Amino acid sequence: MIHSIQDRARLSVILLLFVLVVSPSSNADDSDAGTHGFANSGDVKIHYVTMGEGPLVVMIHGFPDYWYTWREQMPELAKHFKVVAIDQRGYNKSGQPVGVQNYAMEKLVGDVKKVVEHFDRTQATIVGHDWGGAVAWTFAMTYPTMTERLVILNLPHFNGLRRELANNPAQREASAYARDFQADDAAAKLTAEGLTFWVKDPDAKEKYVKAFKRSSMEGMLNYYKANYPRAPYDQSGVELPPVKCSVLMIHGLKDTALLPGALNDTWEWLENDLTLVTLPDAGHFVQQDASETVTRTILSWLALKDSASTEIDD
Repeated sequence: MIHSIQDRARLSVILLLFVLVVSPSSNADDSDAGTHGFANSGDVKIHYVTMGEGPLVVMIHGFPDYWYTWREQMPELAKHFKVVAIDQRGYNKSGQPVGVQNYAMEKLVGDVKKVVEHFDRTQATIVGHDWGGAVAWTFAMTYPTMTERLVILNLPHFNGLRRELANNPAQREASAYARDFQADDAAAKLTAEGLTFWVKDPDAKEKYVKAFKRSSMEGMLNYYKANYPRAPYDQSGVELPPVKCSVLMIHGLKDTALLPGALNDTWEWLENDLTLVTLPDAGHFVQQDASETVTRTILSWLALKDSASTEIDD
C-alpha cells in the first residue's frame, strides 16, 4: 500500500525510469499477439486485438494500415494498460459496408465509442495515427468525458491542416494524392502489394499483403471521399469545439504528405496542455520508423500524467 504523496512520487519516478531505459519488445505478430475479438457498431463488426490489464488504451491505425501497425508499442503498453488495437471499418477483419456515407467521420467515431463501451469502460486514452489520428481528434471533441488523454501521431489538428491547404502551395502539392483518391475509379488502381510500399520488414510486408487482400479498397478510399477537404480550399470551415484533455503529438518530420507547418498554433485549439515531439529522421509511419522512441515517449508521458493526477487528487 502507498501511504504518502512522497511514496507515490517515488513510484512514478521508478516507472518513468523503467520506461526510459527498457527497450520495447518486438515479439508481437499477426497470429499470437493478444486476444482477438469483435465489437458491434450497429451492423458493422469492428475487429480488435487486446492485451494487458489496467486503464483502457484504444489504438487506431490510418491508411494504408491495420491493427498490426502497433505491434512494437502494444507489448510495453500492456504492462501497464489494457491495450486495444482495432481494425477500422473497411480494413482487414472488420466489417466493410458499401457506400461513401458509411465512412463519414461520425460513423468512424461511433465505432471507437462502441469499442470503449464493449469493454465496459466509460473513459479511455485514445491513440491515433493518420486517419486514426483524425478519428481520435474528433472522438475527443465529440466525447470529451470519455477521452482521458489523447495521443496523435502524424495528423495535425484539422484547423492547422485547413489553414495550410488554403495558404501553403507546398501542402496543396503534398495533398495531391488525396485528390486522386477521391476519383470515382481510384480503387481500381490499387493493389494489396502496391499498398505495402512503405513496409520495410519482409515478414511484416507479407502479413500486410494478406490483410489488404482481406480489406475493401473502396472502403479505404471512402475515408478520403467522405472526409478529406476538397478544392477550392477554405480555412474557415466548420468551427470545432476545443479539445479538453491533455494531448501528446508525435510527428515524423520526413512526412511528405502532412507537412509540419500545420502543427503551428495547435495550442490555440486545446483547453489543456500540449506536448509536441518532433522526430527529424522519421517519416509518416513514425510508430514504425522510430518505434522505440515512440513507445518510450508515450509511456513516459502517460506516467508523468498519472503522477500529476495523483498529486492533484491528494
